[in-house]
Amino acid sequence: VQLQACGGGLVQPGGSLRLSCAASEFTLDYYDIGWFRQAPGKEREGVSCISRGDGSTYYADSVKGRFTISRDNAKNTAYLQMNSLKPEDTAVYYCAADPFLSRLRDGRSDYWGQGTEVTVSS
Repeated sequence: VQLQACGGGLVQPGGSLRLSCAASEFTLDYYDIGWFRQAPGKEREGVSCISRGDGSTYYADSVKGRFTISRDNAKNTAYLQMNSLKPEDTAVYYCAADPFLSRLRDGRSDYWGQGTEVTVSS
């Protein structure tokens, strides 16, 4: 089971980035997906989750209205569209997949991607 996150980079405040999370060796259809981030010196925090069933989405209050999580099962890939980025969004972003949404919402998962770095700075 492998997850490959990419799409991070340096962006100015107010800018946008789209992160991708591609799965290999397993089918994302059967998993709920979460995005997490860890800023320097801080603990990892949940950003957003999307269910595998009805596609229900969940967001941390800090990103509501700015970030959008989505999935394309045909491409075996999940996405995190990040708009109106702020310096406080600077972090390493990780995707995770788990059969149980409740575990993701608790910050737990058996399968994690390697992380992609997002820096928001002028």
